[in-house]
Amino acid sequence: MNDAFKALSDPTRRRILELLSDRDMTAGEIAACFDISKPSISHHLNTLKSAGLVMDERSGQNIVYSLNMTIFQELMKWFFDFSKGGTKK
Repeated sequence: MNDAFKALSDPTRRRILELLSDRDMTAGEIAACFDISKPSISHHLNTLKSAGLVMDERSGQNIVYSLNMTIFQELMKWFFDFSKGGTKK
């Protein structure tokens, strides 16, 4: 879970997650929404993927990225437990 919090600390990665919350996208589609290099977008996507926040799937010559809702559910549970004073880990 620490990797997820670290990944969420960057505003570019948070914006990528917002984009993916609307629909699954290729790296090129994501990159078109930013004024930064494609290698930088690739780095952000790899960070999000390593943290388990996004998944990728090959579709022909493209890789399509989507949100991993399981991780978000775990994060929300942690926040809920924390707000109730019940985190023990």
